[in-house]
Amino acid sequence: MPRTALRICPLCEATCGLSLTVDGARVTGARGDRDDVFSQGFICPKGASFGEIDADPDRLTGPLVRRDGVLEEAGWAEAFDVIAARLRPIVEQYGPNAIGVVLGNPNVHTMAGALYPPVLLGALRTRNLFTASTLDQMPKHVSSGLLFGDPFAIPVPDLDRTSHLLLLGANPLESNGSLCTAPDFPGKLKALRARGGTLTVVDPRRTRTAKLAGRHVAIRPGTDALLLASITQVLFEEKLVAPGEAEAHIEGIAEVADAVREFTPEVVGPVCDVDPGDIRVIARELAAAPAAVYGRIGSCTVEHGTLASWLVDVLNVLTGNLDRPGGALFPLSATDRTPRPAGPGKGFALGRWHSRVGGHPEVKSELPLAALAEEIETPGEGQIRAVIASAANPVLSAPDGDRLDRALAGLDFMVSIDPYLNETSLHADVVLPPPPPSQSAHFDFAFNGFAVRNQVRYTRPAVPLAEGRMDECEIHARLVLAASGMHGAEPAAVDAMVVDSALAKAVADPHSPVHGQDAKELAAGLTGANGPERRLDLMLRLGPYGDGFGADPDGLTLDRVLAHPHGIDLGPLRPRLPQVLRTRSGRIELLPAPIAADLPRLRAALGERPASLVLVGRRHLRSNNSWLHNIPALNGGSNRCTLQIHPEDAARLGLADGTDVRITADGGEVAAPVEITDSVRRGVVSLPHGWGHSRPGSRLAVAEDRPGVNVNQLLDGSRLDPLSGTSVLNGFPVELVPLS
Repeated sequence: MPRTALRICPLCEATCGLSLTVDGARVTGARGDRDDVFSQGFICPKGASFGEIDADPDRLTGPLVRRDGVLEEAGWAEAFDVIAARLRPIVEQYGPNAIGVVLGNPNVHTMAGALYPPVLLGALRTRNLFTASTLDQMPKHVSSGLLFGDPFAIPVPDLDRTSHLLLLGANPLESNGSLCTAPDFPGKLKALRARGGTLTVVDPRRTRTAKLAGRHVAIRPGTDALLLASITQVLFEEKLVAPGEAEAHIEGIAEVADAVREFTPEVVGPVCDVDPGDIRVIARELAAAPAAVYGRIGSCTVEHGTLASWLVDVLNVLTGNLDRPGGALFPLSATDRTPRPAGPGKGFALGRWHSRVGGHPEVKSELPLAALAEEIETPGEGQIRAVIASAANPVLSAPDGDRLDRALAGLDFMVSIDPYLNETSLHADVVLPPPPPSQSAHFDFAFNGFAVRNQVRYTRPAVPLAEGRMDECEIHARLVLAASGMHGAEPAAVDAMVVDSALAKAVADPHSPVHGQDAKELAAGLTGANGPERRLDLMLRLGPYGDGFGADPDGLTLDRVLAHPHGIDLGPLRPRLPQVLRTRSGRIELLPAPIAADLPRLRAALGERPASLVLVGRRHLRSNNSWLHNIPALNGGSNRCTLQIHPEDAARLGLADGTDVRITADGGEVAAPVEITDSVRRGVVSLPHGWGHSRPGSRLAVAEDRPGVNVNQLLDGSRLDPLSGTSVLNGFPVELVPLS
């Protein structure tokens, strides 16, 4: 008899609540949970395809171990025995930096991916950490760290109360939002327009989001920071700067005025291809209303990505829209750290160490993913000889996948946690496949920290763990044990160790609600069916809404959250200054030294001659990077790997719709079919990210049938935003030659 089960969708950052129809152990349907306190029934095609994703026949059902050069099925015990036997000797002989850890985007969409990689990194002590952040959002972490002292203190637009949203490099009608967790982002934008608000979209493509806007600014790609600097200049020139209540917590306003003085609309407009009058109008509108400026991947993955991210918040600050309802506010997650009194903090530093080969500065304990291949290939002390990859497919997602493909093939050892044998995991010596999402519990540790409304939701597995499967948290825990020399211990020991460590710090912290109490007694009072749930209970109890282990009888605990299967609404975002600030001064440092040092590079861009043709990426509602191309319901229709080009550019270059064209850039070349459309501006072509499923050895039957091409093969990894180490994936020059 079919039954209904609830599950938070793990397929994008919107974190919508799903109501699954389950027949036996199979998910036969998925719809939006109308009673979910956050998403209220919204669902997109990805969520609707949950059952098909869950039952994909190409998902691995058990571990693979390489024997005599061939990956073969193996038992779980053998898989972890091999890891322990092969990994520890490399660490002991060559040191901890001989291990590289690569974390892919899906890690932040699972409980296991949030809870265990920090423990693994602590056990390994390697400085060679690479993540998808340097292909996506690292500029925002850097700018927030420099401005506010905390790289995770990222203000989000108050979508439900704002009167004006200036949106750059984002297409939330396709992506569902990013670093701004908002179920039904499209509905919120439509509601903004319906209540008389203004939506301004800055994008070189006329996306679905741009079509909804009252104003679409078809900017020249890569010039977002120039446009934002010019808007800032207008605020000072026209005496529109009014920081409001935040002013008491800001330093550096006068210095910013000096820094942007020469970025006038008349100078910047021609470089950006934006009318100077439009720049002035946008500045005046931002200053006149509860407004928010929001920039995402299109403004991050460019040559001035960190400066653009910084200027987004500079504008929010100078117009008085930071930390006020209707502007941009700091969310407060239920598992956030115990609130502390306002005051100076440790601040945020860049470049505490550098990569061995390219000398790239560390950012947030990470090195640029574009540097991974050279760190594997180059002999010498500190050479990466083994890789642990978790939910990562950098052969497709990072620049120059061909080079990385060769580098991974030369490793001494590799472990991959992945449900598929894909373009990266096919190089592994051991592949550890997590179970389908229906068989895993879910809590959004990361995305609740970027949510447009404070809430808390947790769902246990909708379907029991199938025979022969291993829970994803247990996989990660056993990997920690095997990598740290504790192979053979019970996986629960990892969770117990984390709980004991966290409680020891909490009872010693005078600002903690459990200061001075007995840590062992507190640990004994935790609830939960397993180690991960006990850890969640601990974080909820010590968090900003928690019961403090009995100090607040109305506070959150795991049991209380479980008693509300559709979630608990914790209210709208609220002002949090100055408590959120952790800079050394205890204030918003509006012009940090690293930013000031990078501004000459932006000034130099005013005199650069733009390339005749540049490439940008694009998103599709039924896609998520390289994840979902193996799902028939999501792979087809308009979700195609084509090169979009404006009709005038196509005519000038002699390109016909549907014919193939060779695309060449400084890192290589690929060929793709032409799609002529006026949705992309002149001088710009667009090719989507995440395709290229054509490498021998992978097992992705649907994706391989429509492989597309890897746009990142056009890049050699040398184009980086210097402050964040983020690869430049948008706005780089290309040349086109027809192939027929």
